[in-house]
Amino acid sequence: MILTSLVLLLLAMLGAPLFAIIGAGALLGYSRAEVDLTAVPIEIFGIAETPILLAIPLFTFAGYVLSESQAAARLVRLSSALLGWLPGGLAMVAVATCSLFTAFTGGSGVTIIAIGALLFPALIQAGYGERFTLGLVTSSGSLGLLFAPSLPLIIYGIIAEVSVDSLFVAGIVPGVLMMLALAAFCLWHNRRNRRPLAEFSWAEVRGAIRAAAWELPLPLVVLGGIYSGYFAVSEAAAVTVVYVLVVELFIYREVPFHRLAAIVRDSMVLVGGILLILGISLASTNYMIDAGVPQQLIELVTRYVSSQTSFLLLLIVFLMLIGCILHIFSALVLVVPLMLPVAAQYGIDPIHLGIIFVATMELGYLLPPIGLNLYIASYRFGRPVLDVCLATVPFILILLGAVLLITFLPSLSLWLVER
Repeated sequence: MILTSLVLLLLAMLGAPLFAIIGAGALLGYSRAEVDLTAVPIEIFGIAETPILLAIPLFTFAGYVLSESQAAARLVRLSSALLGWLPGGLAMVAVATCSLFTAFTGGSGVTIIAIGALLFPALIQAGYGERFTLGLVTSSGSLGLLFAPSLPLIIYGIIAEVSVDSLFVAGIVPGVLMMLALAAFCLWHNRRNRRPLAEFSWAEVRGAIRAAAWELPLPLVVLGGIYSGYFAVSEAAAVTVVYVLVVELFIYREVPFHRLAAIVRDSMVLVGGILLILGISLASTNYMIDAGVPQQLIELVTRYVSSQTSFLLLLIVFLMLIGCILHIFSALVLVVPLMLPVAAQYGIDPIHLGIIFVATMELGYLLPPIGLNLYIASYRFGRPVLDVCLATVPFILILLGAVLLITFLPSLSLWLVER
């Protein structure tokens, strides 16, 4: 067993696909337990029947279409018109636009590439320091995953078997808290740089609203429908796709028809990877449950960790380490099934655990040696990775403070959730 685990670990380090590693482990486990290997494809088929699963490809496709259009530029223009006249307003523009764009595209890397290209030179021109600007754009790209229609929250809901609608509601206050913490730090750090981006202009506000008039209703319709209970999440995803296609193809005409096939291909490659890992991981999880792994883990943890506070601190450290090694989707399917029963032993609500998980994993995007956003920002802005790492340090500390508040004040996550 130990030799097999070492071989699988070595294959993973050599770059073998994650689903192949997990699948091999599940097949070997079932084989040793003399369980029919058809259990694995049955599990994959079982997840295909989950209604909420429809939301993943639909929201992903809509996000890819938006990233192909000029939606990011219009969002930056509108935010700048509303906030750019304030002292430090452009920094707040960066936080707000990156958060919203990440929420709808589902990828922080896409945000850094699409919006970072607009904001980085604008922030430098407005008198913000290069290191500060680099850290701000890189760290802001990881915000937004706590807001609907967050793919990580949808996947967590499927794995943990909790209401995705409740997770979306629970993420509102913690998500806003992380945004406000970053915005407050930006204002304090640039307290001597009081030069605004521009004078406030009602004409510019009206022009920005007119330019984004067809995209502004999207978050109101989708989020309002989900939070009010009028739409199920899968229905909201379908509405989002139809709305985005109509707006970007027929009204703005920024996404040509001949690009649709490539957008579908690119988005479904990502979705296919997520679903394959998810299906294989659930099969592996069922084997671990049958083998008593969660119970053994509970006994091990409770033997050395006596209080909820100690467990939560260890959980944050563990998730930050996992976050800088694995992509959030991989971490969800691997870690959540094992953490749920352990967290339950310490009286942690599964919805609160989901918010802790996603909020902490946002930090993982910024942590060396493998934090994804560090390398994307380094490539996009042409700066050494070490410079990007150093630039993000103060932002990581601020976001870590927000994560600690979210973790130890469960009411922040749960007070809006109907029980």
